[in-house]
Amino acid sequence: MKNFRLLLFGYVLFLLPQLSTYAQDCTFTNPVWKGADPWVFQKGQSYFFCKSEGKGIAIAQSSTLTDPGEWMKVWDAPQGSWNSANIWAPEIHFIQGRWYIYYTAGKKPGGPFIHQRSGVLRSASDDPFGPYEDMGMLQTGDDVEDPDDVKWAIDLTPLEHQGKLYAIWSGWEENRDTDKTKQHLYIANMENPFTINGPRVKLSSPEENWETGGELDLQEGPQVLKNGNKIFIIYSTRESWRHFYRLGQLELISQNADPLNPGNWLKKGPVFEGTEQVFGVGHCSFAKNPDGTEDWILYHSKTSTEPGWDRDVRLQRFYWDDQDHPDFREPIPTGISIPCPKPK
Repeated sequence: MKNFRLLLFGYVLFLLPQLSTYAQDCTFTNPVWKGADPWVFQKGQSYFFCKSEGKGIAIAQSSTLTDPGEWMKVWDAPQGSWNSANIWAPEIHFIQGRWYIYYTAGKKPGGPFIHQRSGVLRSASDDPFGPYEDMGMLQTGDDVEDPDDVKWAIDLTPLEHQGKLYAIWSGWEENRDTDKTKQHLYIANMENPFTINGPRVKLSSPEENWETGGELDLQEGPQVLKNGNKIFIIYSTRESWRHFYRLGQLELISQNADPLNPGNWLKKGPVFEGTEQVFGVGHCSFAKNPDGTEDWILYHSKTSTEPGWDRDVRLQRFYWDDQDHPDFREPIPTGISIPCPKPK
């Protein structure tokens, strides 16, 4: 009996490393949750997610990319203001010691969506859950001194580069009375995280054959992606309500090139598009796994090929090619087991 116990004890000791490895095994399947325009910001060992919720904005904090956990509403849209309705695609960023939430809103609910403008909220401290102060509408026009010159603008995101701050967004050349209006990507200088202090510059227009040919030519959802000295803007193109929605790419030609010069950006695409199993992929954000050795893309896709905005959120790893460009490969189909982001 004693020998048996010794044998059993030895067997358990032999199995412990394997049991430990097995316990660390983790997989997930897409989609990871219901929704659209997924945003994640990584700070330290935490991931901060942001979404529109009702007539407001909610934040979640999690230790994993696969599950945002519990959402907390941090801002309610005011009544009777320019930002009372149509709260779209909020993003949370940590800049200069405070949290900022960039979002899109309009003064009237529903369509046509001709009143959409970009705004920003600022945290009172370094607490991502607020309270937040509404810093107002950003001046996304040609004359920053003229409050009446603000142009239609959505999906604004900041770019920090060489000690300077820029705003990048999707906008119209002129305000119009129809939302069937061509969308371009714009960039402008920022004096601080809540003030644009320079005229907008048209950075890119939907001109390539993979960006055009549908009901509306558009570029939207720009997101900054960095890899060493390389800077990319990954954006969505084609119609968001169609299964042709996809991602394009702009690359700054060198680290020292002026981001405000459109000639300094090289366009490539599509860099990520749907398949016969995954439809209309777009509006992404990026993060690394906890130890920083893996890169992940969070994006949404349509639930069917029928026109509409019924979408799911998906997550998958991406890689870098021999030119240090992002390699997103193909969207992973529903139900396929995917290894979880490696823990630290």
